[in-house]
Amino acid sequence: MTLLVFGKSGQIATELARRAPGAVFLGRKDADLCDPEGCAAAIHAHAPNAVINAAAYTAVDHAEDDEAVAMRVNADAPGAMAEACAAQGVPLLHISTDYVFDGSGDTAWHPGDGPGPLGVYGRTKLAGERAIVQAGGPHAILRTSWVFSAQGGNFVRTMLRLGRTREALSIVEDQVGGPTPAADIAAACLSISGALRENPGQTGIYHFAGWPDTSWKGFAEAIFGMTGHAVSITGIPTSDYPTPAKRPLNSRLDCRTTEHAFGITRPRWQTGLRDVLKELGDLRQ
Repeated sequence: MTLLVFGKSGQIATELARRAPGAVFLGRKDADLCDPEGCAAAIHAHAPNAVINAAAYTAVDHAEDDEAVAMRVNADAPGAMAEACAAQGVPLLHISTDYVFDGSGDTAWHPGDGPGPLGVYGRTKLAGERAIVQAGGPHAILRTSWVFSAQGGNFVRTMLRLGRTREALSIVEDQVGGPTPAADIAAACLSISGALRENPGQTGIYHFAGWPDTSWKGFAEAIFGMTGHAVSITGIPTSDYPTPAKRPLNSRLDCRTTEHAFGITRPRWQTGLRDVLKELGDLRQ
C-alpha cells in the first residue's frame, strides 16, 4: 500500500514513521496546511492508495485568538484533502479529538453523540470532520484524547520537567479521560487505513483512547510512581487553573465501535507510559 501522511515531526507522525518507513511523509515545507489547495495537489501528485492526516493546529489556548488560521488548518485543509481523496477513490484517515464534545456528564461519549465544542480548537476540528464527511469519499475519522509520547509537547514530558525542580505540584483532578500512547494511535491508523482500503463500507467516525479512564492527577501520580520522583501531588478543580480555552471535564470515549469494526482494543496506557519513560531514560529500574 502506497501511504501518504500529512505530518512529519508530530507525535503520531513520528510513530507512524517507525511503523511505516516506506510511507511518504509531508512536513510543513512539503505541504502547508495553511494552503488547502496545495495539500490537495500533493495528493493528486503522489497518487497514493491511502492518506493519513496526522497534522493539525493543536495549540488549544492560542487558537482562541487565532481562529482564522486554526479554521484553515483544521477544517479547510482536511476538507480539501478529502475532496482530492474522493476524486481518486482512496481512503482518508483523519485524526480528530474529544474536544468536539462539551465534556458534560460522566458517561463515555459515543461516536454518534451530538457534538458541542467549548472553544475554537474544538469548533475547527468539528468543522474539519464535517468537511470530510461532505466530500463523500471513503474515510475514517478517528477521535482520540490525551496523546502522549517521547516526542513533542505533552503531559508526560511536562510532568518530567516539573518533577526535576519541584517537590509539590497542584494538578487538575475533575477532568477525566483516557491517556493514549501515540504509538498505539499510529498502529491503529495503519490497521484502519488498510481495512478501509479493502472495505470502503467501513467509512465512519470512530473513537480510540487508552484505558482505564483517569484524571490528570491520577495520570501524574502514575508518571511519578514509575520514575521514582518524590513529588507531592495535590488535586485541584479546573476552576483553580484558568486557561484561555475551556477544557471538557468529561473526555471519556466509548471505543466499542472501533473494536467491533476493526478488532482494535483500547490500549492500556500504563504499558505505553512505561515504554515512553524507558525511551526517555526516566523509568525507575
